[in-house]
Amino acid sequence: MDTGSIYVFIFATVQEASTNSYINELGLSPVKECSINSSLFKSIMSAQQGRTTLTIGTMLPTTSPNSNGALGSADNARHTAGFKRYKYLRRLLHLGQMDFDFAVWQMLYLFTSPQRVYRNFHYRKQTKDQWARDDPAFLVLLGIWLCVSTVGFGLVLDMGVLETLKLLLWVVFVDCIGVGLLISTLMWVISNKYLLKQPSRNFDVEWGYAFDVHLNAFYPLLVILHFLQLFFINHIVVINSDWFVGCFVGNTLWLIAIGYYLYITFLGYNALPFLKNTVVLLYPFALLVLVYVLSVSLGWNFTKGLCWFYKFRVQ
Repeated sequence: MDTGSIYVFIFATVQEASTNSYINELGLSPVKECSINSSLFKSIMSAQQGRTTLTIGTMLPTTSPNSNGALGSADNARHTAGFKRYKYLRRLLHLGQMDFDFAVWQMLYLFTSPQRVYRNFHYRKQTKDQWARDDPAFLVLLGIWLCVSTVGFGLVLDMGVLETLKLLLWVVFVDCIGVGLLISTLMWVISNKYLLKQPSRNFDVEWGYAFDVHLNAFYPLLVILHFLQLFFINHIVVINSDWFVGCFVGNTLWLIAIGYYLYITFLGYNALPFLKNTVVLLYPFALLVLVYVLSVSLGWNFTKGLCWFYKFRVQ
């Protein structure tokens, strides 16, 4: 055998049928004439001259012989909400561990094809056994978008440096984080209490996933109302005025932004195979259209109200 040849030894301790069934769930091909040790999936690689040994740790969730497929204690510890939260926050402090390219890809497809974004959540569940993101890169980029657009609002509304800083703190910690936590928790409770096909500890909506769905839906709303709308407030079409065209354009942007939020939220929960009746999440569209028609007919300018509210906040 030439130098660098690799010998892979796979030790078996579980039945081949159950192992292949698990592998099929991950989308892999079953191993012929051998079975994978689900309690310690380890391969020892050694080169003839270099005699380098590489041990690959556990790659599949472990099970005990009489556990009927349940996760072992070590894997239970790795799959707890606390451990996932710790891992997420730890990566938040290490920019080098974040995949910003993939986060940008998700942001682009949230506008053009949000279904593809949620297909990736399926892949994560199959490979990492969790629906929620384990990479905070999307959250970091969303925070940057929020800061830049809020500074733009401060410039458009002729705010000073101190007023713009106050507005930034309000928008980040109240509008984004505070309201986001509230909406995510509310949707987490509703989905687990009313939308589960069969209530079970093995099938429930992760709170982290509910928060990710909110972030996904919030991003297009942010871009439309906090970025694109800036160019129309005092220029092109003066939205912040009392004339009909300004009210129509401004409220139409609100209709599109909130419509995006509702639709992407629906897609997020509809992607979970253990939920039922998720179509009810589209029902608010009827109320949204009704409010839009009334607002345009009666001259309720939402953008003008937002500008007044932002100035009132920083006084």
